[in-house]
Amino acid sequence: MHAVILAGGQGVRLRPYTTALPKPLVPIGEEYAILDIILQQLRAHSFDRVTLAIGHLGSLIRAFVGDGSRWEIEVDYAEEDKPLSTIGPLLNFLDRLPEQFLVMNGDVLTDLDYLALLAHHMSSGAPLTVATYRRKVKIDFGTLETEHGRIVHFVEKPELSYGVSMGVYAMARETLEPYPADVPFGLDDLVLDLLERGEAPAAFEFGGYWLDIGRPDDYDEANRCFGEVRSVLLPGARDKTPLGAVS
Repeated sequence: MHAVILAGGQGVRLRPYTTALPKPLVPIGEEYAILDIILQQLRAHSFDRVTLAIGHLGSLIRAFVGDGSRWEIEVDYAEEDKPLSTIGPLLNFLDRLPEQFLVMNGDVLTDLDYLALLAHHMSSGAPLTVATYRRKVKIDFGTLETEHGRIVHFVEKPELSYGVSMGVYAMARETLEPYPADVPFGLDDLVLDLLERGEAPAAFEFGGYWLDIGRPDDYDEANRCFGEVRSVLLPGARDKTPLGAVS
């Protein structure tokens, strides 16, 4: 059971928090780093191997995680010397990966069942499975449609609902084998190419807790509500790992 955690980004949108710490190590609820939560969850869902794709301040992630024995997970590393987007880093170490595996961003807080996602992917036969979430957005204005200078439809402050990627995926190694290594390649590039080739990815719809720590507002929200969702994210939590701990 192998998972790849993408932890190489610079976290530009989360500055100034990420000036001194890589985004996966920013503290949540003054108890855990995001990465600590993710590793505990993966182990609870029977994952025993993790590859950490690191870049920006990667030495701090190495110092914090070490060989993964603290979580009873075997951890190895893949370091990128230039930004390779979402899928690009994986193309440099395909030979280390099993035929089916999980990929996730290192800044996601969710109670998604990672094992169920991977099992769904394997049974579907899809080249890629994307965990999806329904996001609702309240529009603060009246919206309208016009034809030939006349208003033909009007809705006062509607609520829009749309599906979004959660930043967690399951995929087959053979799906990535046709693509060249060491060049930037994003999930969007992969999905669009698969669609063009008539190989539609599968969706794994999820309705539980999910928060992407992308902006300062998201980070503040994660810390504000962590006490309420702690037992959901970590129902069998062990003692916290101090951020200064080094393996």
